[in-house]
Amino acid sequence: MQDIRAFVEEYVAAATGPDAERHVALFRDDAVVHDGRSLRGLAEVRRWREETPNVDYDLLEVAGTPAACRAVAQVSGDFPGSPVTLRFAFERDVRGKITVLTITP
Repeated sequence: MQDIRAFVEEYVAAATGPDAERHVALFRDDAVVHDGRSLRGLAEVRRWREETPNVDYDLLEVAGTPAACRAVAQVSGDFPGSPVTLRFAFERDVRGKITVLTITP
């Protein structure tokens, strides 16, 4: 698995880029995303990605291991309360695919 900083930078690039499938490809088929609601599986991850407004990330912190890492980012865009600091907790399988992503303020 790639180092965690490179992984988080790839996640941010995919999450903000024009190719939604690049973002979805980071997740395992049965992935779970918690962001105030719970999403399960690639179809729900894809829909979540499509519904998310365009934002910019400023990575402030990255720590952990390849299997379980966390990041803190200031996220700004055209949404109420922008900018906001969010915490991302990633769990990944041995292939580096995201199995669980939890996003909290």
